[in-house]
Amino acid sequence: MNLPENLLYSEEHEWIEKLDDNKVRIGITEFAQDELGDIVFVELPEEDDEVEVGESFGSVESVKTVSELYSPVTGTVLEVNEDLDDEPEAVNESPYEKAWMVVVELSDASELDNLLSAADYKAFIEG
Repeated sequence: MNLPENLLYSEEHEWIEKLDDNKVRIGITEFAQDELGDIVFVELPEEDDEVEVGESFGSVESVKTVSELYSPVTGTVLEVNEDLDDEPEAVNESPYEKAWMVVVELSDASELDNLLSAADYKAFIEG
């Protein structure tokens, strides 16, 4: 399983890439997309929407089910990956590169301390 070492992970199967001291990029892990199966639709928030740690900020629909996306951080959405509107299958093909979902400006960067390293996330999913 591909778990890039430079990312942080949540127990809700999101990955978090720190872009600078106050910005992160968020997507779902390879494990999550594999569990969901073929992704057919992605619903994401709008730019300038507020997201809150532990709260839903969108959903991913696969041929099997609809799964909520839970924000690993609190902040303001700066960017939304609108390519996923036309290419939801990118989540299956490239969960860490092409299929990032949102960029968020953090309200509290210390929330990142609550996230998992790649090794901790691997232990969690193999748990």
